[in-house]
Amino acid sequence: MGRDTLSDLLGAVRLRGAVFYYVSCWRDWATEAPPAREIAAAVMPGADQVMAFHMVARGSAWAAVSGDAPLRLAAGDIVVLPHGDAHVMSSAPGLAAERQQPEWVFANRDAPRPMPISFRDGIGVPTPDAPSEDADAVLVCGFLGCDLRPFNPLVTTLPRLLHLPAARAGGWMANVIDQAARESAERRAGGDAVLERLAEMMFVDTVRRYLEDLPADARGWLAGLRDRHVGRALALLHGTPAHAWTIDELGRQTGLSRSALHERFVQFLGQPPMHYLASWRIQLGSRLLRETRHTVAAIALEVGYESEAAFSRMFKRLVGVPPAAWRRQAQPAVPPTASATAASVSSGAHSSMKR
Repeated sequence: MGRDTLSDLLGAVRLRGAVFYYVSCWRDWATEAPPAREIAAAVMPGADQVMAFHMVARGSAWAAVSGDAPLRLAAGDIVVLPHGDAHVMSSAPGLAAERQQPEWVFANRDAPRPMPISFRDGIGVPTPDAPSEDADAVLVCGFLGCDLRPFNPLVTTLPRLLHLPAARAGGWMANVIDQAARESAERRAGGDAVLERLAEMMFVDTVRRYLEDLPADARGWLAGLRDRHVGRALALLHGTPAHAWTIDELGRQTGLSRSALHERFVQFLGQPPMHYLASWRIQLGSRLLRETRHTVAAIALEVGYESEAAFSRMFKRLVGVPPAAWRRQAQPAVPPTASATAASVSSGAHSSMKR
């Protein structure tokens, strides 16, 4: 595919990362992280979905989600919790873990990041300077945030625990982890910005490695992206969302009959192509509502609706509230005068095109 549909989606749902903890561990240790929804307001304000991640910079660790077998992590491994499940990180499976309380997270949300933490025989305490030179294990931990509303088909297709072994990551990811560890320990100027970008790079690479390893019978958005015909259809819909698409034209351009494309699209994504297009247009429109001062009528044309009324009806149907009300509720990601965003999310769409 010529178009990078995954990048389109990640940009539209505002993926962003932050590293919060630089963890040094000695001997036997274990800690339980609460569900991300309980601490989301403290660690990633304004994010619909919060995902915890852990990068093992040195030594080894175990990760466990309730109901699943513990997973051993070696140096260079990465684990992401896409659905924000409570989980245990430990030096060995089965160790009793004390849950990190949300109150502690909120109390320390304004502390300089990443916060150094030491675990010695199961006791974890924030320390002014984590002495990691002789630690048995060193972890760099943080959070990734993104939008779920109105439309994010990626998160639902990911497993509860997403593991990227060092052997699969390649040398460049080892360098990312090393750089994250150095930035966390040295706390240089600009370190927060560097760590945010590193976290986002880590997540994107983890997702595409997961995509490469999907079994042949996998279903979901990522599996559809990999499929020859569905992937082509997604690229077309993402490339020119404001085009007056019909199932017939989409079928011709993907090399399938309308009925075959409909069936294949539903098989992978659980919804017909035109329903997907409507959701994608509303996602693009919601971003413009949040990030620009464009009128609702202008946004409607930008994303492919022939009138403000048609856009507003579909927006309320999918989101639950009219566009103007949603705009008032949403927190702007950037100053509202940043109209340049419109050009990037419209992906070459022309406002004069009709739905």
